[in-house]
Amino acid sequence: MRAKTLLLAAVGVSALCAGQAVADEAGAPTVSELVVTGAPYAVSLDSATTHINIITQEHLATAPPVGIGDLLNGMPGIRSTSYSPGASRPIIRGLSGPRVMILQNGVGLVDASSLSPDHAVASDPGEASRIEILRGPSTLAYGGSAIGGVVNMLDERVPSTPATGGADGHVGASYGSVDDSYSVSAGLKAGKGPWVVALDAVRRESGDYDTPVNPVSSRYEAVNGVTALPDRVVHNTGVDLTAYGIGASYIGDSGFIGGSVKRTETSYGVPFAQIVQVGPPPEEGPVYIDLKQTRYDLRGETALDLGPFDKARVSVGYADYEHQEIAVDGGAVGTTFLSKGAEGRLELVQRERDGWQGAVGLQILGRDFEALGDEAFIPRVEISEVGAFVLQRLDRDTWGVEGGLRIDTRTLDANLTGRPTSDAAAGYDVNWAAASGKQDFTNASASVSVFWRPASDWFLGLSLAHNARAPTEFELFADGPHGGTGSYEIGDPTLDAEQVTSLEATLRWTGANGKIEAHVYTADYTGFIDEARTGDFVDDAGVLDPAGELPVVRFIQSDALFYGGELEGTYDVWRHGDGVLSLEGAYDYVHGRTDAGPPARIPPYSVTGRVVWTAPRLEGQVEVRHVAEQDRLSAFELPTDAYTLLSARVSYRPLADQDFRIFLDGRNLTNEPAREHASFLKDIAPLPGRTVRAGVTYSF
Repeated sequence: MRAKTLLLAAVGVSALCAGQAVADEAGAPTVSELVVTGAPYAVSLDSATTHINIITQEHLATAPPVGIGDLLNGMPGIRSTSYSPGASRPIIRGLSGPRVMILQNGVGLVDASSLSPDHAVASDPGEASRIEILRGPSTLAYGGSAIGGVVNMLDERVPSTPATGGADGHVGASYGSVDDSYSVSAGLKAGKGPWVVALDAVRRESGDYDTPVNPVSSRYEAVNGVTALPDRVVHNTGVDLTAYGIGASYIGDSGFIGGSVKRTETSYGVPFAQIVQVGPPPEEGPVYIDLKQTRYDLRGETALDLGPFDKARVSVGYADYEHQEIAVDGGAVGTTFLSKGAEGRLELVQRERDGWQGAVGLQILGRDFEALGDEAFIPRVEISEVGAFVLQRLDRDTWGVEGGLRIDTRTLDANLTGRPTSDAAAGYDVNWAAASGKQDFTNASASVSVFWRPASDWFLGLSLAHNARAPTEFELFADGPHGGTGSYEIGDPTLDAEQVTSLEATLRWTGANGKIEAHVYTADYTGFIDEARTGDFVDDAGVLDPAGELPVVRFIQSDALFYGGELEGTYDVWRHGDGVLSLEGAYDYVHGRTDAGPPARIPPYSVTGRVVWTAPRLEGQVEVRHVAEQDRLSAFELPTDAYTLLSARVSYRPLADQDFRIFLDGRNLTNEPAREHASFLKDIAPLPGRTVRAGVTYSF
């Protein structure tokens, strides 16, 4: 009911957008130079006070058909959860899950992907026309769930501009060898205005993937006393995904209003330990996940003359999400997860005055989450959130300041009536009969930044922020076996909000032949919510038993400190006609510690180098990426070996006057064994081996 009320209210606000005029953008920087996620007003990428990356449509056209985590993996400061080809989320500066917010056109996905690593993101990168990644203090406008970072997948399913020449679009197709995969995608926008229609679709399918070594590591064998099967295929890792949508807008002289609907359906397998079975087979075998979501979006923007404001923007997304965890043998459904709700944003943007920009905004969320089945370990929870924020920026050419303030209220209302307390939870003094199912949190976040341009090609910035995050429904109310993490999880209904104070320094040099960007940061947490192994085990009935198979995990709070840095640069070493030969490099490092020691799954440092050739009709690159070993571990965590991957790609435009490209992409060409330390399944599901992918794209 709350979600439907929010949607109807947004319709009323958005109706103001129709028939108004589009703001004059003459003289503005090109879209590739502007960041649209960090603030409602335009800020050029070279003027951002924190680390932001942008992936444009041109790069997405030839990007591998993978989940959002695997797509971004390897960018400075970013790794993937690498749970399976069907489920990956980004890890930003060592943080993941509920601390990294994934958005679609600026609003949340209303899925369950942030709650568990085996839950897929309900939006495929193949649908996006642009992706922006924010780290650190620049995420304030999105609340506590963005405390670690924001990934915003932007598309034109709700058209905001008329189609070029009356119609524009793209089509693409590719085939990959390592998993016998194929993908096809297409998009079309038609109409010169005022009515514009958009359609898009993505289809991809892949099988089990090859790997250079036995999937089960020797360390896993030794610790668990098992023997790996002599196989070099990671079984039960196939993906079958279909997504399609349609949208339409009315574009007037000073704004637009439009809506869209999208359907996502995907089935994907969950890797399992491929070991020699001794004795009777386990009661629970391999599973696959069947995910479905229908999403409705409403977006609008209008110019206006209201005091200091000259623009209003509204975005609302409503989604109905379901996924089932199903046994491969027999088809029995173990758990069904349901998430239904809406999220909306209203932003009022100030007119620029002598370098002064600003905006105020309101964000509202209403969501119902429920887990059903014998293995459901969380009660039904109703979640509501209201956030209000203000952002201001003053740019005086050689120096400037910016700041923001946000207030959030978040309520989680769980149905604990009649809920039994497991033997394991009781052993840690949890009593659901006495616990409060309604948890209210009010959090304040603030940030301030200063920047200085000592010369036209130099930018120096320093950002300070304080953010707060309310606990999730899993962290508060979990009690039961969780197949996604291979553990028995116990929540704590007395958890407080997580608080962090972060500081980031930015240095950026942009010259005629190159660019260097460096970031150093620290994040000091109070009440850091950690998913910690206790050393205890439970049996199949959830009773504490030293001989049990499932380790017990509790959500606890402690102080924590994260710090690190990122460095990336490019330099043009040779030019010939319209062609440019460039050298590119990147480095990242993150260190984390809590009162209990190092957090689990902290990525080791990585170094990347590339040689890149860019010309109007021929592009290519060779990349070498080294990821260090990780032997700084949390309790019960296994170390991970270093690895070095060699990759290369080339694309060619056979027609000089058409954007038609043929490309060839090779990854892990030396077939190097590699395991992602940040993955829950690193010791039973290594990264894919050598793969070659060929494809074509055409844009018009």
